[in-house]
Amino acid sequence: MAFGPSLRHANSAAGEWRMNERSNLPPPASGMKGMIWPAIPDSQGSALLALLYQLEQTQWWSAERLSEYQFRQVAEMLRHAQATVPYYRDRLAASGWPADRLPDASNWSDLPLLRREDIQGAGKALHSSAIPKSHGNISEVSTSGSTGKPVRLLATGLTGLLWNVGTVRDFLWRRCDFSGTYAAIRFDRTGAAAYPDGEHAPSWGKGFAHTLPTGPAVILSITTPVEKQIEWLRRHQPDYLITHPTNLEALLLHCARDGIRIANLKQVQTISEVLKADVRTLCRDVWGVALSDMYTTQEAGYLALQCPLEAHYHVQSENVILEVLDADDRPCAVGQTGRVVVTQLHNFASPLIRYDIGDYAEVGAPCSCGRGLPVIRHIAGRARSMLVLPSGEQFWPFFGGNKFSQIAPVSQFQLVQKTLESIEVKLVTARPLSAGEEDQLREVIVTQLTHPFSVSFTYVDEIPRSKGGKYEEFRSEVAAPWAAR
Repeated sequence: MAFGPSLRHANSAAGEWRMNERSNLPPPASGMKGMIWPAIPDSQGSALLALLYQLEQTQWWSAERLSEYQFRQVAEMLRHAQATVPYYRDRLAASGWPADRLPDASNWSDLPLLRREDIQGAGKALHSSAIPKSHGNISEVSTSGSTGKPVRLLATGLTGLLWNVGTVRDFLWRRCDFSGTYAAIRFDRTGAAAYPDGEHAPSWGKGFAHTLPTGPAVILSITTPVEKQIEWLRRHQPDYLITHPTNLEALLLHCARDGIRIANLKQVQTISEVLKADVRTLCRDVWGVALSDMYTTQEAGYLALQCPLEAHYHVQSENVILEVLDADDRPCAVGQTGRVVVTQLHNFASPLIRYDIGDYAEVGAPCSCGRGLPVIRHIAGRARSMLVLPSGEQFWPFFGGNKFSQIAPVSQFQLVQKTLESIEVKLVTARPLSAGEEDQLREVIVTQLTHPFSVSFTYVDEIPRSKGGKYEEFRSEVAAPWAAR
């Protein structure tokens, strides 16, 4: 998918990593009475460990070998979709794709792209009429609708198992101590994670804890005020924290101001939003710990995990075919940014074949760690988060919250591009700002956006997150022709 040549041999540092990588995997729990050690897991645990074993090998395959096996798997998906999914039966026939045609790198682009509006319009026609019984229980998956276009799909026990395997692989890549305490500050769907207590769980995840024992987990709603989040973290002293990048930045700026550290914290992970490079630096400077990011979607599962040795991301090729396409739907080369298109390899209930998920990413060069898994250098975000200049040029603007707070008591902000020449700035402040402070903010904004926009300020009590807990510092209401394709 135009990710460049693979690295066939790991260097010495990567070789050392491979030799020691599995040392942090806890002894599995046994599913057989009286057999504690060596453990004999139950059927679900055996499946999880078997997949983990395979992923330990496949991550070191060449890009060519990974692609070969991806197309073997997707051929099964296509045959199933043509035979049992009404939407694909009609769509593939209309595109001229024969039922006996095998997919490969040369013909893959002949398949039509799937967009959010296609999924919404298809409804139950995207559901298989003959889901393999061996794939387990069927459930519904729905997105948060942060794009204004929520989608609903079916999932199976198999896709759930693969999600759990991706989660454990992430822990292994990050060399987590499974006995520690894991804290999550994120969207709370159930209402059980409200401050001051939050929610308590006996393990890091129900889907794998019966096989791989872990320490406890604590969860707090991301809508909790930052000061109370910090109090909650200091009270629980977790070893690991997972939260959204914008929330983490707010926590770090508050802690930097008051000189606060979370004593036991070993590592932070971010999810759901675009991660700005300066937040990594801020995390190291303020809390003295490393930050790891991941790339997932509700619809397709794990798309990419941060490399254990680098700041870029490795595509999870065992789970998806991930393409990065330009405005003409051609594969991007290394260093180019384009639309992310994914094919989930194992969901036979609601197949997603060449699904344009609405994100943009930059293709990276092969990684020095030795993994053949393709590289995403940077995840840029969505089209609606791109600034559109009067010249037609577009880019993703990034603002550090500390830039604004150094000028005035700004606790929250959001920039909205209203027209090609105007920006509205929504502010949450501790007090009304002076004209001089507004002028300074305006200067910072215009400099960052590289154009003399008309900048107006609107004062609000709160800027809410989306239904899924996401928060956008910048949003454009200006349609961009190539981004709207």
